[in-house]
Amino acid sequence: SYGAAVSADVLAAPGATCSQPEGEQVPCILGSGGGLALRGGYRSASGWYAGGAYQLSKTDSGNLYRLATMQQLRAEMRYAFDLGYRTSPYATWGLGAVLYGNEFGVETGGGSGYFGVGFEQQISHIASFGMALVYQPVVFAPFTDTAAFERSAGLAQFVHLELNIEIRSELSRGELSTGKSVYRGWW
Repeated sequence: SYGAAVSADVLAAPGATCSQPEGEQVPCILGSGGGLALRGGYRSASGWYAGGAYQLSKTDSGNLYRLATMQQLRAEMRYAFDLGYRTSPYATWGLGAVLYGNEFGVETGGGSGYFGVGFEQQISHIASFGMALVYQPVVFAPFTDTAAFERSAGLAQFVHLELNIEIRSELSRGELSTGKSVYRGWW
């Protein structure tokens, strides 16, 4: 399956990245924002999903950056609970890498993990839409921003609200055993 999502990224705690040195007024460079995610992976008939995602978010940088961007590349897992209805709740978790900077540049990076819950509503036999609420701690490496402020390494904590739509493409037994691509004719 593959899909896209729109997310609202709420900064719950900025961590040491936004610590204030004694006697100085330093604006916080990391804030809330929102963005788009693209994902793809394998969904089994038993409810398991394993895949990857790329997310690009615009964040509030306290006017220190013209366009603060956070880029994420994640490995994702999901388990959907089959209740016999078109709507299925699921649990999700994963790990990833994070890059943060100005105008798609990179000034710092780090790692992240996340876990959350959500639901998906089946629209047709191939399409579904859903929503997820996710907690994501992110560890950032120390860096010096474009205003020459020293930023400490820190653990920032985000809460994401994500709206997504996914398309499923089915693999027949012959395609699984022969290894041929489902997307014949695209190459």
